[in-house]
Amino acid sequence: MATVVGGGAVVQHSSWDCALPGPSGRSNFGCSDTGPSGLLAYGAGSSVVVVDPQSMQLLAVLPMPPPSSSPLSPFVTSVRWTPQPLPRDPLLLDDPSSSHLRLAVGDRQGRIALFDLLRSPSSSSSTISCGGVHHWLGFDPSSDRSRLGIQDLCWIRGGPSASSWLIASIHGPSLLALWNAGAARCIWKYNASPDYLSCLRRDPFDHRHLCVLSLRGLLLSLRAHGDSSEDDISLPKEHRIVPTSSDSSAELDRLEREATSANSTGPALAAFPLYFVGFCFSPRWRHILLVVFPRELVVFDLHYGTALSSASLPRGCAKFLDCVSDPDADLLYCAHIDGKLSIWRRQPGEQVHVLYRMEELMPSIGTTVPSPSVLAIVLCEAESTVQSVMKHYSSDVLVVTKTHLISISDDGKVWKWLLESEGARDLLKSMMNMIEAPDNMVDGGVETVNDDQKHPVNSTRENSELSLKISLSGQLQLLSSTVTTLAVPCPSLTATLARGGNNPAVAVPLIALGTQNGTIDVVDVSANAVAASFCVHGSSVKGLRWLGNSRLVSFSYNQVSDKSGGYNNKLVVTCVRSGLNRTFRVLQKPERTPIRALRASSSGRYLLILFRDAPVEVWAMTKSPIMLRSLALPFTVLEWTLPTAPKPVQNGPPKQSSVFSKEPASTATSLTIAPPTDSKASSAEGSGDDISESFAFALVNGAVGVFEVHGRRIRDFRPKWPSSSFVSSDGLVTAMAYRLPHVVMGDRSGNIRWWDVTSGYSSSFNTHKEGIRRIKFSPVVVGDRSRGRVAVLFYDNTFSIYDLDSQDPLANSLLQPQLPGTLVLELDWLPLRTDKSEPLVLCIAGADSSVRLIEININDAKSTSLSKPKAIRERFRPMPLCLPSLFPTAHALALRMILQLGIKPTWFNFHSTNKENFPFKISESLASGGDLRSYMIDSVLPIVGDPAVPELLLKVLEPYRREGCILDNGRVGLYASIMNRGFSARFAFAAAIFGEHSEALFWLELPRALYHLADKSNKSFQVSVSVPQDKGTFTENQTPITEKSLLGRGSKDSENYRHYSMMAFNQGELWGSANERITWHEKLDDEEAIQKRVHELVSVGNLEAAVTLLLSTPPEGSHFYANALRAIALSSAVSRSLHELAVKVVAANMVRTDKSLSGIHLLCAVGRFQEACSQLQDAGCWTDAATLAATHLRGSDYARVLQRWADHILHSQHNIWRALILYVAAGAFHEALAALRDSQLPDAAAMFLLACQEINAEILSKSGDSDESSAEQKQQFVLPGMDRQHEDVVAVSEYYEHYQRKLVHLCMDAAHLFD
Repeated sequence: MATVVGGGAVVQHSSWDCALPGPSGRSNFGCSDTGPSGLLAYGAGSSVVVVDPQSMQLLAVLPMPPPSSSPLSPFVTSVRWTPQPLPRDPLLLDDPSSSHLRLAVGDRQGRIALFDLLRSPSSSSSTISCGGVHHWLGFDPSSDRSRLGIQDLCWIRGGPSASSWLIASIHGPSLLALWNAGAARCIWKYNASPDYLSCLRRDPFDHRHLCVLSLRGLLLSLRAHGDSSEDDISLPKEHRIVPTSSDSSAELDRLEREATSANSTGPALAAFPLYFVGFCFSPRWRHILLVVFPRELVVFDLHYGTALSSASLPRGCAKFLDCVSDPDADLLYCAHIDGKLSIWRRQPGEQVHVLYRMEELMPSIGTTVPSPSVLAIVLCEAESTVQSVMKHYSSDVLVVTKTHLISISDDGKVWKWLLESEGARDLLKSMMNMIEAPDNMVDGGVETVNDDQKHPVNSTRENSELSLKISLSGQLQLLSSTVTTLAVPCPSLTATLARGGNNPAVAVPLIALGTQNGTIDVVDVSANAVAASFCVHGSSVKGLRWLGNSRLVSFSYNQVSDKSGGYNNKLVVTCVRSGLNRTFRVLQKPERTPIRALRASSSGRYLLILFRDAPVEVWAMTKSPIMLRSLALPFTVLEWTLPTAPKPVQNGPPKQSSVFSKEPASTATSLTIAPPTDSKASSAEGSGDDISESFAFALVNGAVGVFEVHGRRIRDFRPKWPSSSFVSSDGLVTAMAYRLPHVVMGDRSGNIRWWDVTSGYSSSFNTHKEGIRRIKFSPVVVGDRSRGRVAVLFYDNTFSIYDLDSQDPLANSLLQPQLPGTLVLELDWLPLRTDKSEPLVLCIAGADSSVRLIEININDAKSTSLSKPKAIRERFRPMPLCLPSLFPTAHALALRMILQLGIKPTWFNFHSTNKENFPFKISESLASGGDLRSYMIDSVLPIVGDPAVPELLLKVLEPYRREGCILDNGRVGLYASIMNRGFSARFAFAAAIFGEHSEALFWLELPRALYHLADKSNKSFQVSVSVPQDKGTFTENQTPITEKSLLGRGSKDSENYRHYSMMAFNQGELWGSANERITWHEKLDDEEAIQKRVHELVSVGNLEAAVTLLLSTPPEGSHFYANALRAIALSSAVSRSLHELAVKVVAANMVRTDKSLSGIHLLCAVGRFQEACSQLQDAGCWTDAATLAATHLRGSDYARVLQRWADHILHSQHNIWRALILYVAAGAFHEALAALRDSQLPDAAAMFLLACQEINAEILSKSGDSDESSAEQKQQFVLPGMDRQHEDVVAVSEYYEHYQRKLVHLCMDAAHLFD
């Protein structure tokens, strides 16, 4: 779907892009999601809205196709972007299953649709009717499960391939299902009845792991080991989270009793829309879940299966609505049903969250009464990844964490909030020193401190001084409420400007929409955006018409409730320019009948007000409207004449720009400048009193006629009557359209008849449908036929288009094109055609509150109307859309490669219209053209790949650069600040731009991993505890490890750096994380928890505390004897050989009886740490094994543990970037290159060589070990443990060169988004 444009650029769009959605509501369950690409998707009615949060612009509206059993599309209830990154393998670029812009959408009918934003619908009718859905997931229609609505969706990893992603879904109240997205089949089901399942989330540390929560606190934990059958899914492990307060369960019991039987098969939010129970994984701490009940926040430890803490809402706070966790700070953001945002902060060193502050998400100023409701909040995760790169290379004393939060309200607005939290950057600064100066690193990468430095720099006092500021940084206004009426301005040579004078008013690309909440939304169709919104009425807008091109007249009414009865009619004239509202026809008392309709003349000079069973009033719409007279006739319909087709003139006014013109206009909506008129036109206009306009009408007896309004006089037009009678024998005339000299009428029996008022000719035909509600003439231009085409809206909310010039209009009709799944409420033509070859545009307001533009192409050879699925239409945007992820995949890969190799900032945005705001001075020598390779950054490292490829890729990207839609100025500034910080910095930036979070963290941590490997003094990890020198036995004088003894990256020092915990490999990091977790569980005293606490203490080397805890076991406990045996073994120091033999025998017996943890503790007691780590890894305790190794092992022993851990993460968890950092830390470069090659990441493998070469050179230069190498040797890659001609290094270079050539060919074949 081509949607990326520069300012004022011309882009091809499908007709679905020309749409505005209605507001989201409670029926959409607050579904919203931001993907790795940075795009926001949320449900609005039966459509999915896609928004760019960076520029706050609408990108696309994806309507959900209707089911075969119903003509209407159901509500969208869940949306989820695929976590799949940009595909690198050229062979997979055309595979839909490898697309990085797939969107899973669930609805109330139980269907799951997979959309792909990169692949717009084809021209075949079958594809159009599916609305761009390339896969459907659902149960057999004959099954009872087929109509269970979708509550929530989630993607999880099923295997290493790109097509092995699974989709987890909640159907109805309690059914959990897993779907193979590629094969479109269900592979696993689980019924949790009678619990109502609420939400499901993917573990950020293990994408195979999934958790599901119910309204009553049932937590299911399961893991996928494959994507083929139910045998690949582990049995769910059940936990029960019980809130401390009984109010939640009592409220749920009451709601279940009050629930209707109709909701017994519906999802939880359908039965209880204001009762929310949800959770999110902590992005910083493994196994930690943040669970919110309606009035309580619970921190749950999944490893222990118990709650660590809980916090209740203060009195006066509304119930929770949604929750999201900040990946850059230990903050939790919770939305409440009253529109407020609560911010919860974690206490340092504990898993206790306290309420930090409350904020308003719905400002009280400028909003309607009652205030709109907040439906959902969502974090911009892609922006957080970019912020991580910025903070990593920032040298400021204070760190400012910028978090972008999106809130969605039910008045059609999308709000973008900026939350800035400021804190001390002591740790990050120390980590930068470790990266740049390895001399500061000793044992295990922990920074040494002087004797007088008794406390960490980042103390608890400084941690508590967190400064947080929230501000509104952007807003997108879409349709504010359900659309009730629609009006388009009618161009007329007699329509004058509102400021006075006799110059004709030009046609403007605007649509006015009346809504149910009393507002009027003015839509600019050239920009596909709401240009203005006016609060005019206090109740639903019943009718709306344009007066010229700058004023609107609307009406509403409300029934009086007292004994006298009657109606209060309200008529308002709104100025579109100033926004001023002026009421007229104000009466002191209620009227007997309400207003039925308004009819404004094409010039805007006259207005007809139709009442129910009352005379029609004729008003002159001057500055102060004046009623001319009333017509006491039984009218059924009235319509003013439309402008006739203009005649070609030699010296007429210049042709105005059209929304279909291929030349960009100077402005999108011109409301003030009218084309100049010649003297004849001016003299003809002369005075407004000389202008006469006419309207046609029909009476209840079937009679028709034409009246003419001349000044203040109304007279009979005296048309020529046809030979046959107009009186219908089977119904009243219900619709009419009038354009001199033709009147077209429709009745309630579906008959259409046209009549020429000057010649008396007439004809009729039957549409074989229900009664006709609206008839609209298509706009005409020079060369169009006399009668033209009409759009007919029927009472069954369908429409057709008929060509009245054809011999058989019924045979050549076009029946409701391109609009499945919704009912049509109103329609009208957009009168912006200036040339006969341009397509007609029909504006449609649907029952789903959306407004769409349907383009109708005319085939004159067959005299028929044809729907054109794609047409060229200009879209004017206030700022370019800088979204590289929306480029064609080949072009996106080209940009990624250019960013990796290094491009000078002067290459960006050179032709942008906002050059004066560009943060860098552009070199004239570079900007003048010439060799594009001059933009590339020079490097002294060995050349990898083909050196001619970058210039070819720059030529491919040149159209995007000219439009300024590659990167915005802010990100260009960030790139300029890190481009000279080395290859790893540029690689991290390129990964962050395309939303690849794990890869970005890998490149950020790669320098530290190589320094860790090169540290010659990395003998052991010693922090206030030493490994016993007597072959692993502990002595009495040995001091145990405690939290206060941690130096460097410890528990409290890691507050600002915990974001990289999923990439931890250093002994200090692993030990510090495990040591802090110990304090969370000190209050847990059940037997199972004690076993796990002992294991944690042994892992960090705190044997004294472990023995104390073991000896506290009561004699009646089931674990007493095992605990006593372990306590004796751990504390004894008698006869090492005998003690060692006895312990090994007991440990083996314990392992044999499934007491593996106890046996491991005994192995630790005798110093068999390598065997203990192996047994832990065999038992699946990988993090515990790494913690134990970080505490006691060194050198190659520690490397072996890391390498085996990396193998598990690569082959079981399929997280290549986490595995790579462990391979590097272990020195396993052969395995690292093999993993990159097997994962088909040629560019990453080549960039890995460059980064390692650069960092190794830096290490050697700082250590003073660099030798005088020849120039030829410096141009060869050197990796630790691998020679210059190693086959893996050569294979990577050849693989990358082949990839470059293939990418160049794909880029040349791919079409640009614009020419």
